[in-house]
Amino acid sequence: MHVISLIAKPGMLEPALVSSLQSAWGGGDANWLSPDEAAEFPLVDWPGNLESVREDIAPRGVDLNVVPIDGRRKRLLIADMDSTMVEQECIDELAAEAGVGDRVADITARAMNGELDFEAAIDERVGLLKGLPVDAFDKVLVDRITLAPGGKTLVATMKAHGGHTALVSGGFTQFTNRVAELLGFDENRANTLIEEDGMLTGRVARPILGREAKVMALDEISRRLGVTREQAIVVGDGANDLGMINRAGLGVALHAKPSVATAAQVSIDHGDLTALLFLQGYGREDFVD
Repeated sequence: MHVISLIAKPGMLEPALVSSLQSAWGGGDANWLSPDEAAEFPLVDWPGNLESVREDIAPRGVDLNVVPIDGRRKRLLIADMDSTMVEQECIDELAAEAGVGDRVADITARAMNGELDFEAAIDERVGLLKGLPVDAFDKVLVDRITLAPGGKTLVATMKAHGGHTALVSGGFTQFTNRVAELLGFDENRANTLIEEDGMLTGRVARPILGREAKVMALDEISRRLGVTREQAIVVGDGANDLGMINRAGLGVALHAKPSVATAAQVSIDHGDLTALLFLQGYGREDFVD
């Protein structure tokens, strides 16, 4: 048994659409998790025209996904940081401070779309930051980085219901330590930029945390907590997130690159981070703000 999940921006989900799909697919009674924003209904048989319907309703700002009913509420959240829990790529913003923003942003875009080797792309970008004063981190965090909508609610709600939360990023600890604190994560992992005499050296500490290291983080944290990977929900947007997205019980591509959205179990293109709560069956009244 599965549920059909329909999520949109507040006020954008039309009851007529939910009723139409429910009738066409022979679904059970609809459950509105948030009026005009999120609804779901149970379904026994997987719809044969799911993909075509998903494409048809996407212009209406609605995310359509199928989620297993069993074990919906997860005990572990693992989240990427850049373009997921924050709205920017932190290294791109740091590079803008160093005057090499365009060069670094191009490398980042290709790496996140899976066009470049992740480790080589990190080395190349970090090399361009050599000589940048370390106080640039504080400036970037204050002036350039914004938290993604719904992130604090996602983390707080999962923790209030007994979940553990980890920020696992291919970015840098100089950013994840602060972002994790701001959002309330229990722990964080990332790469570390090497500093000397108050300046960046243009090098990153080894080993580099990339795609395989993110999968290892999911496995290691799950074992430590005594939970299975099926009890984890993972969210990210880049090619280096796909390993952990597809290994978790519920993997979500959030506003992701096209190649990532296509390969992920679940894709959210219109909703914010609270969509991860709706996918687990939480209603708006369950949210902890």
